[in-house]
Amino acid sequence: MATPQNIENTRVTNPSSSYDSAAASDTSKKNYTAITYGNDHGGISFGSIHKQGDVTCDVMLQATDGRHQFSMDKDGPRKGWTTATAPGTFQIQCGHDLVADKNAFFVEALNGDLILKATNGRVRIEGLNIDLIAKGPDNTQGNIVLQANEAIQLEGKNITINGSSSYKLLTTGQAEITANSTMRLYSSMIQGVTDAVANKDSKLGGAKDHQRKKTKF
Repeated sequence: MATPQNIENTRVTNPSSSYDSAAASDTSKKNYTAITYGNDHGGISFGSIHKQGDVTCDVMLQATDGRHQFSMDKDGPRKGWTTATAPGTFQIQCGHDLVADKNAFFVEALNGDLILKATNGRVRIEGLNIDLIAKGPDNTQGNIVLQANEAIQLEGKNITINGSSSYKLLTTGQAEITANSTMRLYSSMIQGVTDAVANKDSKLGGAKDHQRKKTKF
C-alpha cells in the first residue's frame, strides 16, 4: 500500500537558465514539508506548489483529469483563495430536512462583487417566489440595473411599476401603449405635444423638452 511521505517541493528557477535566478527565487515558492498521497486515480496533497511556482496550496484534491480539482491556496497572488474546477457538471443539493421558509443555501460576499456568469449559456433563476432587493446607505447606492443589447421582456398577470419620486419611459424609436379593455390616464396636469415643436413651440411649450430629449439620446 502506498504511504504518504515528506518531499522537497520547490519550483525555484534553474540557476543555469538565462534568467536572473536570484530575483526569481525571491518570488518562487519552496518548502520541504509537502505531503502527497494518491495513485493513478487521483491524489491529495498538503503544501504542493502550483505549476507556475507562484502559489503554495495548503490542501489540494486532484482527480485523474487535471481540470478536475479542489484547492485551498495559502500565499502569492491567490492568498486565501478556494478554487474548485470541474470539466463536467458541478452540482450542489441541500435542504432535504428543512421546511420551506428556512435558508437552505447561503452565499455571502462580505466585500467585493458576487458574479454569476454563463459564458456560453443562460443564467436561470427559478423559485416559488423571487426577490431582487438592493439596499444602499444613501441615494447613490441601492440600485438595480437591467441591461440587454437586444430585448427585455416582462410577462405576468399583473405588472406594477411604482416610482415614489418619478418614472420615465424613453425610446429613440417607436412607442406603443395598448389596452384591449380600458385605459385610464390620470394627472393633475397632462401635456402632449408632437415633434413639430422642433420648428415652432406650442401653446403648452415643448420645444425645450424636445431639445433636452434629443441631447440625452
